[in-house]
Amino acid sequence: MRILIIEDDIEAAGAMKHGLTEAGYDCTHAADGEAGLAIAREGGFDVLIVDRMMPKMDGIQLVTTLRREGDATPVLFLSALGEVDDRITGLKAGGDDYLVKPYAFAELTARVEALSRRRETGAVATTLKVGDLEMNLISRSVHRQGQEIDLQPREFQLLEFMMRHAGQSVTRTMLLEKVWEYHFDPQTNVIDVHISRLRSKIDKGFDRAMLQTVRGAGYRLDP
Repeated sequence: MRILIIEDDIEAAGAMKHGLTEAGYDCTHAADGEAGLAIAREGGFDVLIVDRMMPKMDGIQLVTTLRREGDATPVLFLSALGEVDDRITGLKAGGDDYLVKPYAFAELTARVEALSRRRETGAVATTLKVGDLEMNLISRSVHRQGQEIDLQPREFQLLEFMMRHAGQSVTRTMLLEKVWEYHFDPQTNVIDVHISRLRSKIDKGFDRAMLQTVRGAGYRLDP
């Protein structure tokens, strides 16, 4: 099981990582909120252990961002803030559990195991939703504000990738590798053509454009 520890206290994070590694877990550490968000976005983690108070980006903002982008990885908040209102804030932000510092390591591992089991038995998501745009992965249908949008297979793949990375800048290289499965740049305008077609279908006639061009970086689906 892979665990991402997002904790700015290096000593505490080191002890936690050491103990969890000895318990058989594969652990990665990020020392601040921004770094943690970037690593979490790479995916592949079974549980995130997130400190609430961190530099650059606090734990609440980090988890809220991940949930808005459709990331459902179980989150265990760690915090010295232990009042009822503090725990409620963490859970409402998208946390699955909340552990107050100082804590017993045995309780930490027990909660991590419980979150892992919950994920294994959980239902697989069949829909993606970004703002008023919704995609059904079973029926392969897309709607915005209740209006059906007809997409070609490649356009559907492109939009699915953009929705799974909503709010992020997606580069041409990422699109070539993940949507077209090219591991080189064929030096064509295939991406620009498909982005233009997709933009005309999901944005034309609506009051707000969602598919944005990020100059010098790529594209972003704005939630």
